[in-house]
Amino acid sequence: MSLSFFRKRHPPVGSRPGTLVVAEDALPPRIHVILYSRDTVRELDVTDVEQLPPLLGPDHVTWVDVQGLGDEPLLRRMAEQFHIHPLALEDVVNTPQRPKAEEYDHHLLLITRMVRLISAYDIDREQVTIFLGENYVLTFQEHYGDVLDPVRGRCRDSRAPVRAHVADFLGYAVLDTIIDAYYPVMEALSDRLERLEDRVLTRNPTRTTLDRLNRVKNDLVVLRRGLWPQLEALNRLLRDPNRFISEEVRVYLRDTTDHAAQLVDVLDSNRELINGLLNTYLSIVGNRTNEVMKVLTIMASIFIPLTFVAGVYGMNFEYMPELHSRWGYPAALGFMVLSSLSLLFYFRHRGWLGDRHHDDDDEDEARPP
Repeated sequence: MSLSFFRKRHPPVGSRPGTLVVAEDALPPRIHVILYSRDTVRELDVTDVEQLPPLLGPDHVTWVDVQGLGDEPLLRRMAEQFHIHPLALEDVVNTPQRPKAEEYDHHLLLITRMVRLISAYDIDREQVTIFLGENYVLTFQEHYGDVLDPVRGRCRDSRAPVRAHVADFLGYAVLDTIIDAYYPVMEALSDRLERLEDRVLTRNPTRTTLDRLNRVKNDLVVLRRGLWPQLEALNRLLRDPNRFISEEVRVYLRDTTDHAAQLVDVLDSNRELINGLLNTYLSIVGNRTNEVMKVLTIMASIFIPLTFVAGVYGMNFEYMPELHSRWGYPAALGFMVLSSLSLLFYFRHRGWLGDRHHDDDDEDEARPP
């Protein structure tokens, strides 16, 4: 799925708060659970949400990962079990929402955007909703598959720091991995921009070049729509203390915030670069059009006197100067050639034909300061 313009699923106007709008093509939910403590780890796939409450406990951390939002009754039962507010559940289902961080009585709600490369030119994006509770992390994803396999691997590794911390560290790890997943996407877009820059500046850009520039620009716009609010949400987490994130994890969140700020800087730099390339492309096309028009104008100017002479002597009058002269025809041709050469010399002298200052510019560049 490639990046596209903003399309949001929303209930009809006037619907009561908490109304869910499940897309017709939404995938059926898959629930995967990881339970771990300092010494043990356990994984299982859950098909019945009634199995979830017994899996929660104070002596271990539970990560419930739901992929697919195509079952509204199941989602509502999960909301009851985890005490999810109807407005928070609406944010989960009615995607996409603006990335944000909100604190509720039983958990901290984090909404973020996850992106990943499908191919060199296609980027998949989806909303990931994170509920951070006292001893659990609940995540909702729109599609199957994600960038969180490194976090799952750390949960399985008994030497990983996540095994020695509570749920807030796991929530940080999930959020940090989602932010870091932007780096490969930004690097791919930067590589595409470098190739397009080379094509615009050193070759003859075509309409295909313009289409590719506009596509990259659209990708950057959509990425910016996800990164800027995410940076604001991270700054809010650092600025406003809450009971779900410890001071120790808050230190780690500073690093995630730095990564988000760095990505925003790179994104803004690429946006400036692509705007410059678009202006350069339009300038090159405009100059090329001007050159064509200049050549056509010069050719028309040269043929104006020739057309005039040929038109005059093509008139069917009996008494015309030099009409019956033996040298009339060569004289007319000579006048035509002379007028053409005179115009060419005049255009060359004025600098309208060719670049008479080109050699002087080369000498100025070669001359030492």
